[in-house]
Amino acid sequence: MRIPLSEYDFSSLDLNPALVDNLASLGYSEMTPIQAQALPSILASKDVIAKAKTGSGKTATFSLGLLNKLDVKRFRVQTLVLCPTRELADQVAAEIRKLARGIHNIKVLTLCGGVAFGPQVGSLEHGAHIIVGTPGRVEDHLRKANLNLDNLTTLILDEADRMLDMGFQQALDDIVGYMPRQRQTMLFSATYPEKIDKIAQRIMRSPVTVEVQDSHSSQSIVETLYQIDNDQSRIEAVRLLLQAHQPETTLIFCNTKIETDRVANELRAVGYEASALHGDLEQKDRDQTLACFANRSVSVLVATDVAARGLDIDALDMVINYQMAQELEVHTHRIGRTGRAGAQGIACSLYTQKETYKIDLLEDYLEQKFNRGDLPHLELLREPVFYPPMVTIHIGGGKKQKLRPGDIVGALTGADGIPGTEIGKIQVGDHWAYVAVTRKHGKTAFKKLSEGKLKGRSFRVRRLRG
Repeated sequence: MRIPLSEYDFSSLDLNPALVDNLASLGYSEMTPIQAQALPSILASKDVIAKAKTGSGKTATFSLGLLNKLDVKRFRVQTLVLCPTRELADQVAAEIRKLARGIHNIKVLTLCGGVAFGPQVGSLEHGAHIIVGTPGRVEDHLRKANLNLDNLTTLILDEADRMLDMGFQQALDDIVGYMPRQRQTMLFSATYPEKIDKIAQRIMRSPVTVEVQDSHSSQSIVETLYQIDNDQSRIEAVRLLLQAHQPETTLIFCNTKIETDRVANELRAVGYEASALHGDLEQKDRDQTLACFANRSVSVLVATDVAARGLDIDALDMVINYQMAQELEVHTHRIGRTGRAGAQGIACSLYTQKETYKIDLLEDYLEQKFNRGDLPHLELLREPVFYPPMVTIHIGGGKKQKLRPGDIVGALTGADGIPGTEIGKIQVGDHWAYVAVTRKHGKTAFKKLSEGKLKGRSFRVRRLRG
């Protein structure tokens, strides 16, 4: 949807004059693209799904919407904003307070994990118009009947994709169960994977979808073929491509289980965090391997086609065909796994002179010519191997021990803990949990979880490879 330049002026909207005046005093002269596209639907009380990255002006977008409809004289919780981390919740609350300066007596309260529970109970007893919080802590207050959402008119999920990555799916469903069905719901997300679509279908009513394109992104896949001398030089070629592109996540396809183990072992021997995935793995080992790869604490996954079926990796930087696929259709499925989530993907295929006929068949099948490339110089092999950005910690407790993602986040971000922004994906099974944290905070996180308590008890904690 293209917005005329004249309509980028806030005064063109049906906004409370006090909000417009305050925007002018803050130097907000015109709307950003996400504001121009989303605010008319938000002000018309429609449910909205907005795909926009941080820095696009999304916080001001939903803040203006919720403030415009707020009834200040009705001292009840009318709006709930859920955020994945305490840091983001604090930023959002500050932005709402700043935009609300022209309207007197608006009470905004933050409810986040990692801080004392008692004072929050006291604050809730005094009441609020707007609650900004993290799912785990908000759910806790709802279960203990400290928070009442009977008068809620607006629900906002900020960075919804990140909340789902951190394992808050169940908490979100539970929280929604405490609020009226008749409400306005807004969902903001940088990416829009299938799991976001599923939750939107459950909790939203005929939502309007708004998407602001990132001018720096491309959904195309750059595919290049590299001819190698013989089978012995394949692993060397893989190492050169990894060193040249330094992707955070790479999926390497082999045609046999034996090859996947061999390639993963050889890459580990020279320093890469690589894992093999094939049909002989036990389910526990498969789950652990996939968790580490999805968490970005294993950077290279070497897999057979069968084992890779059903992989749900939102952003895969690179695919390498260690061997050409034995079926033409399979090749297309392989390379289609990269270039997702609006990013440009890289696909590299290795072949020998004997396999040239496969390339000819593939080009005829796809009705296109491939790029041919030269492998990077061997000098690159002398460069140090790069490390994945995250580490994964295994906790020996899960749903059966009443452990929830919010408990893990709270334990990590408590006194002398790590910032919530340094926490990655969280997965909780029946008797286990995985949490990813940035590499630089790995030791602190491990110490917090191994020496501290979750749900009032100690759990066995170990750091997985990565």
